[in-house]
Amino acid sequence: MDSSPTPEHIALAQAVAAPQHGPRPLPLFLNILWRETQDDPELRRRAFIGLRKYQEAQRPPPAPPGHCVATAGPARLLQYGAATDGNPVVFIPSLINPPQVLDLSESRSMLRHMAAAGHAAYLVDWGAPSAQDAMLGLDGHIMERLLPMLAALPRPPILVGYCLGGTLALGAAAMQRFPAVATIAAPWRFDAFPAADLDLIANMWRGAKAMCERIGYVPMEVLQSGFWAMDPARTIAKYAAFADAAVGSDAEHAFLAVEDWANGGAPLSFAAGRDLFESLYADNASDAGRWRIGGRAVDIAALDCPTLSIVSTSDRIVPALAGPRLSEEHSLHLGHVGMVVGGRAREILWEPLSDWISDHGG
Repeated sequence: MDSSPTPEHIALAQAVAAPQHGPRPLPLFLNILWRETQDDPELRRRAFIGLRKYQEAQRPPPAPPGHCVATAGPARLLQYGAATDGNPVVFIPSLINPPQVLDLSESRSMLRHMAAAGHAAYLVDWGAPSAQDAMLGLDGHIMERLLPMLAALPRPPILVGYCLGGTLALGAAAMQRFPAVATIAAPWRFDAFPAADLDLIANMWRGAKAMCERIGYVPMEVLQSGFWAMDPARTIAKYAAFADAAVGSDAEHAFLAVEDWANGGAPLSFAAGRDLFESLYADNASDAGRWRIGGRAVDIAALDCPTLSIVSTSDRIVPALAGPRLSEEHSLHLGHVGMVVGGRAREILWEPLSDWISDHGG
């Protein structure tokens, strides 16, 4: 059976597409949808209902971001909590997708929860790389973006990094001392990823590298295609399930917010993408002690501050075994995104993390 969508079907989907034509890239999403539902007409019908619903839904106005207190190139440091006598707490998101996953909405915001709990909370917004940033690698994001912004704070902050932001937080902590460092779903031991995922990522980069080098950046669509390929069945099933979400419900608002976040975001600089896919994923440089920043090897075993690694046994993007080995470790059973924005995130992650931060001067 031909698993490709027909021209008429693509035209129909595009005719009802929202202005952002999400999910991005839409043609690839349609191809996955058609392939994954070729033996299940009812699933296909419901997935298309969910897709149309996603594209046509009215979005509530976004919550206003924090106040900008420092910049470094396109990156900004946004303040959410009032200054206190304790250490500031800086939350570092991944370079992939926008930072809003940590401030998704008024009711699903780790940053607003931390501010309400009395922490002087800040969020890094990496911004969009310019043409001059093509050769800014992961080390450059730490040395030329992150550390200069942290220096603008009244005292050294506690660092909390999510996903690749946790990897960068550990790199920053290897360059200078911070009061404490916590990581959430941070990839570090890349040889612990499933072999199939490593092959998928290697093939994706092999096919995209020449184009990315020519244009100087890695488009978000390249990264999104990799995420979808890891679990195509789930990619389609969630849209089919969304067909039943009541209009105006919390479930609808949550789905829209998460999917808009997942389909948005600036590209990676070419050098950051090359570092991520070649040095970390392919070479496991971080865990093997071969990752160098500012000419120095990153050795997390040598960190002399309290450290915490939070992982999830049900994380499909960053498996629990791929997290760093730090002085404290905590395991959850929530998805990669659900652990920070899901209905149980406050109870399972936000509140225990807030207590840990308080225990270490935050």
